[in-house]
Amino acid sequence: MELLSVIRRWRHRDQISIRDIERRTGLSRNTIRKYLRSDAVEVRFKVPERPSRLDPFADKLSGWLAVEAGKGRKSRRTARRLHADLVVLGYDGSYARVAAFARHWRAERMVAQRTTGRGVFVPLVFSPGDAFQFDWSEDWATIAGKRVKLQAAHTKLAHSRAFVVRAYRLQTHEMLFDALAEAFRVLGGVPRRGIFDNMRTAVDRIGVGKARQVNARFAAMASHYLFEPTFCSPASGWEKGQVEKNVQDARRQLWQAVPSFADLPELNAWLETRCIERWGELVHGVLPGSVADVHAEERASLMPVGRAFDGFVEHPKRVSPTCLLHFEANRYSVPASFANRPVSLRVYPDRLIVVAEGQVLCEHVRIVERSHDVPRRTVYDWRHYLAVIQRKPGALRNGAPFAEMPEAFRTLQTALLRRPGGDREMVDVLALVLQHDEQAVLCAVELALEDGVATKTHVLNILHRLTDGHGATAAINAPQALVLRQEPKADIERYDALRDRELRHAS
Repeated sequence: MELLSVIRRWRHRDQISIRDIERRTGLSRNTIRKYLRSDAVEVRFKVPERPSRLDPFADKLSGWLAVEAGKGRKSRRTARRLHADLVVLGYDGSYARVAAFARHWRAERMVAQRTTGRGVFVPLVFSPGDAFQFDWSEDWATIAGKRVKLQAAHTKLAHSRAFVVRAYRLQTHEMLFDALAEAFRVLGGVPRRGIFDNMRTAVDRIGVGKARQVNARFAAMASHYLFEPTFCSPASGWEKGQVEKNVQDARRQLWQAVPSFADLPELNAWLETRCIERWGELVHGVLPGSVADVHAEERASLMPVGRAFDGFVEHPKRVSPTCLLHFEANRYSVPASFANRPVSLRVYPDRLIVVAEGQVLCEHVRIVERSHDVPRRTVYDWRHYLAVIQRKPGALRNGAPFAEMPEAFRTLQTALLRRPGGDREMVDVLALVLQHDEQAVLCAVELALEDGVATKTHVLNILHRLTDGHGATAAINAPQALVLRQEPKADIERYDALRDRELRHAS
């Protein structure tokens, strides 16, 4: 382009002949005349059309790209995967050519959408307390020295743009309920509307337009917090663009700098603190002040949270003959009286509660393992099997649940099983837990082991002394008529007078 400008300036401004221009530039006279006759001031080169190895597969690849464009972002095939599928069909070209074709196809599709009116959006504005937006994302963190994939729940107020991020192992109902309860607690209230995508934990079926068949448990949660759930159109993330952007920002500002933590609660405590700090660091952009300043004004428009929603998910279960129930490839013990009987399992993010006949039977810490390499685990509570070993004392010797008893109980068991009838004595000692406090029984066993007398009789004797002594020290409320008005004085001379030999005593 610089040479074209020089040629035009020499000829039309300086009146230099074409011969002199030819001598100066080395170009032919015909080329110089063509440049001078052209009205364009830029040189345009015609790119020749060359055949490509991808041409026989262009229609096939275009069809694939059209199908993939209608899928969700996470389920689409990448250009690398498309190249591999074309190789199977006989394509012997490079991956770079396939990637270039995909970029060109997407660019043309974007232009066509803009031409027909799609891809054009209207800026949205929300009043204080009007709505919040929710979304999930997948991120990584180091927990207990191990790199694990986590599901991050993002909740963001649409007006003030204050946000909360919490990490979970799964994207299940109970995780969603806990995420919203914690978010409302941190944000200081509940807005009037909640904007969600069509996640399976909220929508059972998508109808025509905005019609949705909402999950019954999700509807109960929304009714408890008194907010109206609103669902986006399928594959229309721009309808909740604030939280979509928050997912990208959190990945750069939070997750890339996240340190290592001992457990998940410690990570969530750090995320909550860091989110609140970011409120003060971020400028709102539309309203004056920071996000924290606008949020402080919006809190007055939020409805108080009140009592948290009991966000459990209930599953009907049947207890096995070994007093176990199965959940998520793990097994948990249940009291023996409910073996071979139906129960209800209430699932929380961090615990499991077994309920039957209107009462809570037991509670276990929930084990959430995503890796298929982790073996199945069984969580025992040896107290659940006391009724069984009272009828089958021989099962105490090799019973798997009793390997997790306190050290004192296992030491006493080793000593008692050395003599005949020791298994029955040990069962009787363990059965004391059903009538007495477990710590008192454990203390009695430890004292018996210190005395070197590991017998049931000695443990019972110590336990009775512990419980009786505890009862003797309790305050006694005497009637008012029996209150001591004058305390007697100690006089040892009266006792010495009784010992005098000269005095006669009644015999």
